[in-house]
Amino acid sequence: MNGGNQTRISEIQLLGFHNIHNLKNVLFFLFLSIYIGTLIGNLLIISIVTIDRCLHTPMYFFISLLSSFEILSSTNIVPKMLSVIIREGDTISFTACMTQFYIFSASTNSECFLLTVMSYDRYLAICNPLRYISIMDLRLQLNLAFWPWLIGFLITLIITVLVYKLQFCGPNVIDHFFCDLSPILDLSCSDTTMVKVQAVLFSVPVIVLPFIFIVVTYILISFAIIKISTGIGRKKAFSTCSSHLVLVCTYYGTLISVYLFPLKDNSKNVSKVVSLLYIIVAPLLNPIIYSLRNHDIIAALHKYFSIP
Repeated sequence: MNGGNQTRISEIQLLGFHNIHNLKNVLFFLFLSIYIGTLIGNLLIISIVTIDRCLHTPMYFFISLLSSFEILSSTNIVPKMLSVIIREGDTISFTACMTQFYIFSASTNSECFLLTVMSYDRYLAICNPLRYISIMDLRLQLNLAFWPWLIGFLITLIITVLVYKLQFCGPNVIDHFFCDLSPILDLSCSDTTMVKVQAVLFSVPVIVLPFIFIVVTYILISFAIIKISTGIGRKKAFSTCSSHLVLVCTYYGTLISVYLFPLKDNSKNVSKVVSLLYIIVAPLLNPIIYSLRNHDIIAALHKYFSIP
């Protein structure tokens, strides 16, 4: 047992957003509506991919897996965030705060890897179509689905254990709407240098390298699409990866701006707004993009759910 456990704070005050007295009801119902839409949309994606045999392909398998990540990450943060908004601040136990941080970070890390896997899938489908089925067989699909979960959750576990071993003897106020790493470290009365260095080191294989891999794959995909002789063929090839590209730009754009280039203390409210993009908006984008822009999913929704 670490000696810091004897002086550890038992609960944490989440301040949420400042000066929203007149807007708190509007924000509450807005974010609640987005959360419900996120759950319904992603559950629809998972259900339709599961029951429609025409969608039993690697691309849709990874899309349904992405939907499960979105449900997990949203459910981990949004319900408590709604409580923070309506009460203009709320408390959370230290254990619950650490659990929220772990699930949030693990799902975020795993989703970075999964988006990388999805870009590799699109690369194979467009740049090597004749061998796509033989390469992307069931065994490879399961491996590519399993490892993002495992690596993401193991990397986060290391950081979480390091954080938990720190001493937390006060204060107990976090100026945010959820328990993120930086606000938690600000509460510690221990030297947090090692944890911060470890977090930066892990950001390279988790955020930087996957992002570089995605950029390279899309450059190669672009070259392959340009070489397609017919306009219809180019349009079809681009449509299969454009939805994923939108998600990548939204997700990585906000992650990089928040974690690799953090804002100064006087811009915390701006940081909170940016955080909302990948906590609230991104999980809703997945079902919207893949349902509105994908003819196969639209046809399946018509077939099984009578959705106009």
